[in-house]
Amino acid sequence: MKADEVKVILKNLGFTSEDVEKLDLFINLLLKFNNKYNLISKNTEKEVWSRHILDSAQLVKFIDFNKSDSLADLGSGAGFPGLILSIFNKNNKFHVKLYEKSKVKCYFLKDAIIRLNIKCFLYENDYQSHILDSDYIVARAFKKLPEVIRISREIATKSHKLIVLKGKSAQEELNKLSKDLNYKYRLETSLTNKDSKVLIVNISK
Repeated sequence: MKADEVKVILKNLGFTSEDVEKLDLFINLLLKFNNKYNLISKNTEKEVWSRHILDSAQLVKFIDFNKSDSLADLGSGAGFPGLILSIFNKNNKFHVKLYEKSKVKCYFLKDAIIRLNIKCFLYENDYQSHILDSDYIVARAFKKLPEVIRISREIATKSHKLIVLKGKSAQEELNKLSKDLNYKYRLETSLTNKDSKVLIVNISK
């Protein structure tokens, strides 16, 4: 999927022209940084708009940014999906929190947040060093599904919606978890790949 095609989809999702400009700037920063440090796979650089930007941006469909809530992105890495969601967010009472333990990635995220002039909170060190008290928890290429579910159930301190970007093995992984997953969940087809899924689970405390 070409950049122009992705930008049309982003507009349909509610991203403004200013948001798309920030995404352009973000990609330039990312690719420049990626020359020295491996933030994303070199093989995906040419597909960054679809493989990384749109893959992250599609989550806005499942999040209500109009409420006074917060969102925790576990293992934010190069900013996917949390930083992309921060660019979309226009509500000062909705807080996006990025959790990342890699010093190199934190350095990049700090620089990107300043240059893009966006509001989000970066929590360094492991997620276990902080209190997980958000209304939404999102994860992309963070840990295996059983561990993400465990963190969501046992470490998060309040009821929340868990949103996980998964590949084509999503249903198979869920089937293995069926005995332990006593919560309502649904699978949505990804906008970037018909075989990939977005897992949405309502976790009650």
